[in-house]
Amino acid sequence: MAHYFTNDDVKSEERIIKVIINNTDFKFITDNGVFSKNGLDFGTRSLLENIGNIDGDILDFGCGWGPIGIYIAKVNGTLVDMVDINERALNLSKKNADLNRVLVNVFKSDIYSNIDKKYDYIVTNPPIRVGKKVLYKIIGDSLKHLKDNGKLYFVINKNQGAKSLLNDLEKTAKVELVKKNKGFYIICAQNR
Repeated sequence: MAHYFTNDDVKSEERIIKVIINNTDFKFITDNGVFSKNGLDFGTRSLLENIGNIDGDILDFGCGWGPIGIYIAKVNGTLVDMVDINERALNLSKKNADLNRVLVNVFKSDIYSNIDKKYDYIVTNPPIRVGKKVLYKIIGDSLKHLKDNGKLYFVINKNQGAKSLLNDLEKTAKVELVKKNKGFYIICAQNR
């Protein structure tokens, strides 16, 4: 779980990986101390392959080394805000934005502490290992940072509480199960 918050004691070993998402080529620099350092994880890939074209004000929450925000910025030609708590992840996202020639706004935020605007879309592969209480805060508070017709897209594995999160989220939001893909649920939520 330490990779979510700090990597002061983790030796840096940057590497470049090549990724194709929806027939678009990307190169990313990854490193120790960040989620999915060896390549694009299946959950994030499933999310990106199923959200369609989105435009407007977009937030990539928990950006890691940047695949979500950079993909959206490149494919849709839109500026994306990207936040994380992990300094190494933020630095990698900045390098990867340059590497993939996209304009993004990368900054540090502890959950939504540095978010001062509302978005048309928030897209995330949320940090599951932070625990249920923090995960529910991340998902629940995201709705407060959406414009009136804004949408939250996220991915969660069925074995990591997808069904209970869906049931609980339906009490306060309009929820759509966009896709099930090998145990991963792609979910869209909107304020009621």
